[in-house]
Amino acid sequence: MINLNSFIVGIAGQGNWIIYVVLFLIIFCETGLVIMPFLPGDSLLFLCGSMAALSNSFFNIQALIILLSVAAILGDSLNFEVGKYFGRSFTQPKWAKWINAAYLKKANSFFKNYGASAVFLGRFAPIIRTLIPFTAGIGKMPYHKFAFFNMCGGIVWVSFVLLSGYFFGNIPLVKNHFELLMIVIILISLFPIVLFKFKKSQHSTTHSMDLKRSDLDEKK
Repeated sequence: MINLNSFIVGIAGQGNWIIYVVLFLIIFCETGLVIMPFLPGDSLLFLCGSMAALSNSFFNIQALIILLSVAAILGDSLNFEVGKYFGRSFTQPKWAKWINAAYLKKANSFFKNYGASAVFLGRFAPIIRTLIPFTAGIGKMPYHKFAFFNMCGGIVWVSFVLLSGYFFGNIPLVKNHFELLMIVIILISLFPIVLFKFKKSQHSTTHSMDLKRSDLDEKK
């Protein structure tokens, strides 16, 4: 990750437009290729956001948000189609060295727990982010529903991390503790998932209590 970050900084420092193509491909591959969940989406977006805030930066924050949101949306769309048409084949043992079975199991569980919302919420969880659209495709999720959550999730995720870097990435304390900050960013980005689960649990508890009251009323 450090070498990749240095590479990005080096190309951007030369003012070469090819850096936008490189960034597009990295985000596209991280979200679109089920065998590449290890690519550094969060840290890369944060780094680019912090660089865009510099007065002499080659990066434009608006261009980054638009371009990388498109990359994230297209990546998930490709991943969904691969899962839909070839997913069963990729879950065979011969693909085990390319697709981690434990990660795929977590993604399946995540998708079952959160349903269609998993496409949006999964954006904020590393590894899961790459596998959720693949899982949604295998599960034959209706495309119009997938497309809605895919677009919302892609735009919100990219904008949130880029803008976090833009506004906070050049603070000395932040720059000196970049790795720690990335952990904090990931934890913050997981907050929607925790909140969703809490509300779902609360709703289930309330529903269960209502059923018990209804049974008691019937017995009376």
